[in-house]
Amino acid sequence: MSVAVRRLSPDETAARLGDLARLRIEVFREWPYLYDGDLAYERRYLAAYAAPSACVVGAFDGDAMVGAATAAPMEDHASEFGAAAAALGRPPEAVWYLAESVLLPTWRGRGLGHRFFDLREAAGCEAGRAVAAFCAVRRPADHPMRPAGARDLAPFWRARGYAPVPGGEVRFAWRDLGRAAETEKALDLWARPL
Repeated sequence: MSVAVRRLSPDETAARLGDLARLRIEVFREWPYLYDGDLAYERRYLAAYAAPSACVVGAFDGDAMVGAATAAPMEDHASEFGAAAAALGRPPEAVWYLAESVLLPTWRGRGLGHRFFDLREAAGCEAGRAVAAFCAVRRPADHPMRPAGARDLAPFWRARGYAPVPGGEVRFAWRDLGRAAETEKALDLWARPL
């Protein structure tokens, strides 16, 4: 099995919104997100990534999209995320936001996460951004849905030069699996210079 990883054009991104939405729903159902996604919401949310200022990286097994990662100017994201940029001591216009990275389980552990970061960071440099940042959801260690052997991605992020930003907490709401309503979650902002 081989997989090709490449940046998508805005037109290709628009044509692949359904694939991107399904990937987000499938992967974010897993720990630590536990997200009970909705296809219509996902398509609306992802439509912004078809803009020329955004970056979408796709991982393909033939024509099947098996993973994707997104990035865009920080000021194009929800205000909750832009407010966290203040903890960086930079205006949002200096920050390249790495929004999500989703990969089906079969393809994990093959270096594709590095390719996702490499291509998005390169796009941030092309856009003239000084800092790359992302948010990671924080769940309690004793959360009842935490699977045995849950993988901590912090060592991977640190090896790429990212570190948590002091005071960079973001609060954002979504509906967890098995819940009737959205609840607010804490996310930690991580960043590194580009």
